[in-house]
Amino acid sequence: MAPSESVPSTVLVTGGAGFIGSHACVELLDHGYEVIVVDDYSNSTPQVLARVERLAGRFVGAVYELDIRDRRALSAVFERHPVDAVVHFAAHTSVSGSTRLPVQYYDNNVGGTTALLHTMHEHGVHQLVFSSSCSVYGDADHGPLDEGTPPRPTNPYAASKWLCEQVLADVCRHHPEYTVMCLRYFNPTGAHPSGLLGEDPRGEPDHLMPSMAQVAVGRRERLRVFGVDYPTPDGTAIRDYIHVMDTVHAHRVALDHLTDAPGMHVYNLGRGSGSSVLEVIAAFSEACGRAVPYEIAPRRPGDVAELVADLSAVERAWGWRPTLGLADMCRDAWRFQHLNPGGYAGSARWPKPEEE
Repeated sequence: MAPSESVPSTVLVTGGAGFIGSHACVELLDHGYEVIVVDDYSNSTPQVLARVERLAGRFVGAVYELDIRDRRALSAVFERHPVDAVVHFAAHTSVSGSTRLPVQYYDNNVGGTTALLHTMHEHGVHQLVFSSSCSVYGDADHGPLDEGTPPRPTNPYAASKWLCEQVLADVCRHHPEYTVMCLRYFNPTGAHPSGLLGEDPRGEPDHLMPSMAQVAVGRRERLRVFGVDYPTPDGTAIRDYIHVMDTVHAHRVALDHLTDAPGMHVYNLGRGSGSSVLEVIAAFSEACGRAVPYEIAPRRPGDVAELVADLSAVERAWGWRPTLGLADMCRDAWRFQHLNPGGYAGSARWPKPEEE
């Protein structure tokens, strides 16, 4: 189904070769959008885009290797293409990495967003879907968190996302022609059900699911569980995991609603229920048919005990709810890792998707 005349038809996707960005490109191409990708490949690989095109059965309109802080290079992209809206994924996303390299995180995440906004405005583009994070809530009270929960970021990554949100809200206040859909992800994970796309971070994974998958496939000896002394039922941190396919579906729905009303709109994206680290390990072990060995490690700086979404706002606004559960996430993440044991770089050729 192609987008209607009232919604954007050509979409620039920043970070389009990354984990969520690549899945979003497939979703948009599948629904008739023209997609332009920019990515600096700092945590991705250009070969993923061939897989995007294979899955979508269509070519990406154009791909540019650039850092979005390079306003001259970014401006040239807008000059070449009639961009209607931007979906902005490009960012550094590691909590632990941000505590080691805070200046780099602010420079990349906040500086990249302001450079993008400046370039958009120069070219008359005022519709944006922004990739934010539940980490802005920080060490909030237990229980589902709604969008009115006061942000209390506990690490530079979270703080950088909260700063971006404040910039975007201020821009919308002073420029009423802007519409921004700010999507606060909880914990996107899983993979495309084909096994052709998945999460393949460079270096040691910072997130639970790719870490487990690499242990299960033999790339790493054991998983580290950071902290078993949280005030939770089993002592491990609780997060609200959402399938990446549900996440990117929400982005397409967000594009459909950019014409509803101008201004800044903030929505949580999650499942509305939490799973502890040990519960996720058990679910993944069942999906891959083997126990995932793990060891206990100290808590990581900046981590919090529990983050679970209240989805009432997005459900009221769009009628959107996720459809996939934790077992689906584990199954699809394992399929990707099983078919790509060395990740994208370790695949000499495309793997053949397994039959369902």
